[in-house]
Amino acid sequence: MSDSTDDATVETVEGIGTDGLSPAVLASVGSVALALYFYYVRGDKQRGQFVGFWPVTILSLASYFKLEEIKQMLASSDE
Repeated sequence: MSDSTDDATVETVEGIGTDGLSPAVLASVGSVALALYFYYVRGDKQRGQFVGFWPVTILSLASYFKLEEIKQMLASSDE
């Protein structure tokens, strides 16, 4: 790759940043709040622990889709 191609790729990847809070982050925060509600307020510890595992899954899926988006952008810039 040439130096100008490298610079264009870096600018493309740097421009992918998030604008504010993504829906995945908001869903994860809501899930944590719901887990705390079930665990402490309702006293349903098993359901609270179950819901407490959701943020990891939500953020993992969001990360996967963001990486796929970056991969496609890089592939299209190479052509």
